[in-house]
Amino acid sequence: MEQARNISTHPRAFHHVALMPDCHRGFGIPIGCVVACRGALIPNAVGVDIGCGMAALRTPLRADDLEGGAVSAIIRETAERIPVGEGVSRRNPLPLPPEIALPSWLDSRARSLASANLGTLGGGNHFIELQAGDDGFIWLTIHTGSRNLGYRIARHHNEIAVRMQSRFGKAPADLAFLPDDSDEGILYVRDMETAMAYARANRSAVMGDFAEVFAGVTGCRITGEPISIHHNYASKETHFGAHVWVHRKGATSAREGETGIIPGSMGTTSWIVRGLGSPDSFMSCSHGAGRVLGRREASRKLSVEECREAMRGVIYGTSGRGGRLRGFGEGADLSEAPAAYRDIDKVMRNQADLVAPLVRLRPLGVLKG
Repeated sequence: MEQARNISTHPRAFHHVALMPDCHRGFGIPIGCVVACRGALIPNAVGVDIGCGMAALRTPLRADDLEGGAVSAIIRETAERIPVGEGVSRRNPLPLPPEIALPSWLDSRARSLASANLGTLGGGNHFIELQAGDDGFIWLTIHTGSRNLGYRIARHHNEIAVRMQSRFGKAPADLAFLPDDSDEGILYVRDMETAMAYARANRSAVMGDFAEVFAGVTGCRITGEPISIHHNYASKETHFGAHVWVHRKGATSAREGETGIIPGSMGTTSWIVRGLGSPDSFMSCSHGAGRVLGRREASRKLSVEECREAMRGVIYGTSGRGGRLRGFGEGADLSEAPAAYRDIDKVMRNQADLVAPLVRLRPLGVLKG
């Protein structure tokens, strides 16, 4: 709550601060926080993985028609095809889409990584999942973002904001801001939107590979377009009669009628939802279940046995060499175990005024970063 109080007293904060039901401590402001600002942008209220988000694609295959060994084959072959893990890039980089113009200040290493990271999952809480929907269909879902590019952009502009505080106004270093009509603010918006476009393209490339693997194993080709949404971004919107910059850090847009995706932990259900346009949340909702244990705390407190039990019936792992899957073995990283996260059903009940559930997704196979 201390972080929430700090951002609520920010000199450019507008009206109120909205905390989502998956809220937990972050850097600068909580993850799961929505803050609106008059004429200003706060890089740390967007975060370092700019444009991180979700994509979900419904397949034509009925859940009852998926054969037993197919799930394992899909996850194994996906691990072989898509680079997974922190710092893991493509050996053969993909060309950047023409609409993505990298910032001129970016160094050669970051430029190379932008191509090498396109179509990769990353690490941490990023994932690829094969799920069964209560609508009777198999769904493909992914969670990934802007990789190294978003981090570089966030760090670069926060450093500028910190240096400029004596000129723009007083705010704590971790909440340094840039006026939107300043050259610095205009450049931040440009680069943030570049990172968002990159994140969207990254999700598209990952989903394309995932869908091809799925088709190869099942013989079922997918022709529809995925749902793709961002969290970790700022958007110019109108709320309570004012034009403001709405920062969603670990939160997603939930305008009335808007389709969204709210994932649970790797062993629990996820949801396709419809936004209800709640004004009090700045038309936003949670971006997931939200952590209850920090990464180190989870590995220290949880046991391998309880983590394996929580994943009973789900094919899961992280990618090893040659696409081999590593599960919860002795000495394993337990930071992404289901018990490290809140109960997603409780989170959904606590935001019944923000979103309406459309499809409940049950995990069949999970590949983690």
